Amino acid sequence: MLKRLKTDFRLSIITILGASALLGITPFAVMRFFQGNYVAGFVDTTILLIVSGGMAYAWVTGDTRRSGMVLAVVACSGAVAVAAVVGEVGLFWLYPCLVTAFFLVSPRVATLLNVSSIAAMMVQGDAFRSDVQMWTFVATALVVSATAYAFALRSDNQRERLEHLATIDPLTGVKNRRSMDEELNEAAAHAERTGLPYALVMLDIDHFKKVNDEFGHAAGDLILVDLVTLVQQHTRKYDQLFRFGGEEFVLLLPGVDGEGLLSVMNNLQHVLRKKMKHSGGAITASFGVALLKHGESVESWLERADAALYEAKETGRDRVIFSDTMPTYDSDQPSDKPELTT
Repeated sequence: MLKRLKTDFRLSIITILGASALLGITPFAVMRFFQGNYVAGFVDTTILLIVSGGMAYAWVTGDTRRSGMVLAVVACSGAVAVAAVVGEVGLFWLYPCLVTAFFLVSPRVATLLNVSSIAAMMVQGDAFRSDVQMWTFVATALVVSATAYAFALRSDNQRERLEHLATIDPLTGVKNRRSMDEELNEAAAHAERTGLPYALVMLDIDHFKKVNDEFGHAAGDLILVDLVTLVQQHTRKYDQLFRFGGEEFVLLLPGVDGEGLLSVMNNLQHVLRKKMKHSGGAITASFGVALLKHGESVESWLERADAALYEAKETGRDRVIFSDTMPTYDSDQPSDKPELTT
């Protein structure tokens, strides 16, 4: 529970709003029913139920976008309704709603909600004792909205930067292992729903430590960047490459199996052989490939690809090993190079 609140900003705001509604609105709803102000009590209760329901929906489904939109609309419109029913004392409820809206929906939508709420307050006008009070309220509400807007924009930018730093490998620019875990879980779930085949390729640069030791880490870094560039140039836009650690990468290939997968791997191996070079000579890579099985866990899928990669490294390097039995492929690679192995 605490982990979800720490990692999902909008869910945390929805939760705070729900808890605040329970603690802040419930006493007023009860008091107004006791005082015989049933209209105001009904409005308070309706707001309370919708906010609580929206919070529960967000926790159960994880859909914070829709629930955030509903809660922002209900909070702002509810504050206007309360002011219309109870008069001047209801004006104060709009201020927290103006701020919260910017954390529940996009700044553009929040601005529209805030301006609409302020305009609705002015139109119904019964909550104000004088024009001076009304224009004072409008001015302060606009200042609060503008401040919240600026803060929300800054917060979004900082959060995006932090998410980028947390999910992207700074050297190569591809997604890191943390991001890979999320993507593989999504791929496995999608495969179960649709039956779409998914292939997982683990690739490791051969003799990379030797390159680092003899030519320095700067040369090794250039090789890593070149590898990423070549792989991305010779795979599809929706294929995903991740840096698993060190010189080891993971390539996720949706919608390929059989002859198509063999062709992809043969082409990728040839490209790296031909174009990956450094001052000491050519660079090669070893590959372990595994197709996702029906009902298989991501951990098992990764383990099979890793075992195939280990076999490729142990049996001579610069080769492709498939964890699964694949159809025979007539490779056109030179006779002095190892064949694709199944």
